[in-house]
This record gives sequence, C-alpha cells and structure tokens, in this order.
Amino acid sequence: MPTVAPLDLEGHVVGVHFLGDTPFFATASGTIHRLDGGEKVEEAHQGLITFVRDPFSNTLLTGGEDGKVLRIAPDGSTTLVAEAPRKWINVVAGGPQKAVAYAYGKSSFVTLADGTTKEFTEERSVEAIAFAPKGMRIAAARYNGVSMHWVGTNAPAQDLEWKGAHTGVTFSPDGRFLVTMMVENALHGWKLDGKAGDARHMRMTGYPAKVKSLSWSPKGKWLASSGAPAAIVWPFAGKDGPMGKAPQELGTRANIMVTQVAFHPAEEVLAIGFIDGMILGVRLADGKEALLRRPGKGGITGFSWSADGKRLAFASEAGDCGVVDISA
Repeated sequence: MPTVAPLDLEGHVVGVHFLGDTPFFATASGTIHRLDGGEKVEEAHQGLITFVRDPFSNTLLTGGEDGKVLRIAPDGSTTLVAEAPRKWINVVAGGPQKAVAYAYGKSSFVTLADGTTKEFTEERSVEAIAFAPKGMRIAAARYNGVSMHWVGTNAPAQDLEWKGAHTGVTFSPDGRFLVTMMVENALHGWKLDGKAGDARHMRMTGYPAKVKSLSWSPKGKWLASSGAPAAIVWPFAGKDGPMGKAPQELGTRANIMVTQVAFHPAEEVLAIGFIDGMILGVRLADGKEALLRRPGKGGITGFSWSADGKRLAFASEAGDCGVVDISA
C-alpha cells in the first residue's frame, strides 16, 4: 500500500492540481491551499466555482461567484485576468499564447495576452469551453451541441449539432476528435478530421449516472470516464475512434460509483476515485489493480498527477484530501 500524506480542509474541495512539485487544493469557499514546504493559504475568491490547470503554461485558472477570473502562479500569487461584476464564472479554460477563455450566460469570451477580449454569442447558455490543442480555436458546449470558433478571425462558427444538454467538452490530444459530457447519462463525440462541415457522430451511451470526469491517456489512445460503478474507457486508437467498439470497464465495484478518473502522465495506468473516497490504480494492459487509498469521509472530487508520475494528489467533497506517494 502506497503512503498517503493527509490534508484535512474545511468543507467541499473543488479540485486539486500540481504545478511542478507543488499540489494546489481549491475549496468552494474560495481559498487556495498549496503544500510548498508547509501549507500556504491564499484567499482567491468570494466563493470559487471552477479550478483548472492551464495546459499551455505552468499556471492555474479559477472562476468565482465574485465574477472574477484569476491566474495563479506556482508561488501562489494571483493575477486578475477578467472581471464581470454580479456574474458567476463557472466556465474557464487556458489556451495558447496566454489566452484565457471564460463564459457566462449566452456568451463566451477570450482574453488575449495583450488584454484584448473577443466575445462570441450563442443562442443558448454556454456550459463548458475547451481550446483545441493546435491553433487558436475554442469549442463552446451548449444546449443541442457545440460551437467551434476561430479566435483570430470573424469567420462564422462551425456548429456541431446533437440534441440535448452538453455540460462538458474536451478535444483529443491530436485534435482529431471532440467529445462532450451530457445531462442524459451519455457522452457524444464528433470525428473532426474529415472535410469541413463533415464531422461524424460518435454515440457513447449506457451510463447509469451523469459523466462528470474525463481523462485522455498520454498518447490519446484511450478516453476514461466516470458515471458508472467502474471506469468506462473508450478506445480512440483507430481512425474512427470508438465507433462500433465496446469500452473497457476497469476497477469494477458493485454499486459504488466512480466520481473521478485521471491517467498517469506517461503510462497507461488509470487512477480511479469513488464516491466513498477509495482510490484504485489500474493498468490497462492487464487490468491489474492496486489499492492507493482506502475509503474516506467524502467522495473524490479531483485528481492530479505530479509531472514525474510518482505522486497523486486527491481532493474530496468532505475536505479529507491528500497526496499518495507511489514511487515505492
């Protein structure tokens, strides 16, 4: 059994991310705790809603009930990126060249490094945003589909339509596929590498609960998801992704739901967090399981691997968080 360094925080912890060797934990009340030679605390928001790592830089991004979008540096210092008084910012994403996307109501916004901001309006409220892995392009998830916008041009949006409420969105690491989480206990995907306007649909259904966590394997061959009493892992290695293929089910536990999934940064090993606070590590090649943490007080709400893959930080809805050392 790996060693666990516990951290007890007050209340619901929204998530956790590593910057370098330092894990940052964000609480719903708006405090950021970082374990950097001891516990350091920053008051970031009056109520924090979203907490993400910027994949294009070594920083974090947050959105709050106070209408602020903040960038957090490795030393814990914060920079105000944008502010929308009296709005709740629950959608934030980091992009290339220090661009930041955020949304409220029926509008998406992209703030560039020089401070200029572009607005993109939708017919329905924006529920999630992701930047494409290449090029300055965003995908905005909404009711009945996704709108794809090129930030640097005034070209019309590419609309990917599918009936229902889309609540999360992610590009595959190679940019060939786009996948959304849906209210209807399903994922929906589009294959993007055909002709313009010729995106093909991928239906990924059969979940007993809503999918709230997704994670791509290091090379994008697999997409792991929560929403079942096992991690549901879809194959994306072929040219058509999971179309016509069954997913793997890893870490199955009878009637105990998976709440978080996170692939190791270098290996096809998946961390799986459950609603009872237990954490498993599972190897895709043979399904071999390792117990990383016994059940705790609250369900797992966030995961983050250190860059070297030797430590896994976890967040919990009850505040019983910590860092698992798996190097031994």
